[in-house]
Amino acid sequence: MAQEIRNIVLVHGAFADGSGWRGVYDRLTAQGYRVTVVQNPLTSLEDDVAATTRVLDRQDGPTILVGHSWGGTVITEAGVHPAVAGLVYVSALAPDAGETTAQQYEGFAATPDFVIDVVDGFGYLDPATFKAGFAADASDAEAAFLRDSQVPINMAVFGTPVKNAAWRDKPSWAVIATEDRAFDQAMLQHMAKRIDATVTNVSASHALYVTQAGTVSDVIATAARTAGSTR
Repeated sequence: MAQEIRNIVLVHGAFADGSGWRGVYDRLTAQGYRVTVVQNPLTSLEDDVAATTRVLDRQDGPTILVGHSWGGTVITEAGVHPAVAGLVYVSALAPDAGETTAQQYEGFAATPDFVIDVVDGFGYLDPATFKAGFAADASDAEAAFLRDSQVPINMAVFGTPVKNAAWRDKPSWAVIATEDRAFDQAMLQHMAKRIDATVTNVSASHALYVTQAGTVSDVIATAARTAGSTR
């Protein structure tokens, strides 16, 4: 039997910072996991991968790497790090090597509640539609905090191809929010199937890493228990 993995690294997505992982962090640390939260600058794919790699370099053994949304692209690239034993995609993007993030949207339905305003090349979610598009199942107060603490992302990142696809060599899990209004549901299911992920569906918004922290934590813990023997 493979030894259970004790290190977890959490990578946030666009329009957010690492604070949204607090519920997941609290649950996993209470179970004895060593959890580290990456703070992506959201200035380029290269910068976000570098931030994640610096955290991975500090791990003391095999690690489960978790990404939400844009964080899925980041972990797809950074996940080739030798410390990474498994990947968890939380309503997350999963391009292949040579593909851009933007290409993942091709052929899928638009998401009219997820409105991005662009200023000087950096995108923000429109405050008027933030709750509907990002955190529909959050309380008004929780959604307001997420809205008012959002971090703009350099929109050029979506046109940057990834060089590596860690999911090709490492076991993957996917937690998919069935009420996600940032991505077409068919797109999320397609990406998870393509990477041969073990899928858990949960009724939640795009902010499932906040609103469904228990389900997300359970999947991460399952990955930690089983990644060493999956492939």
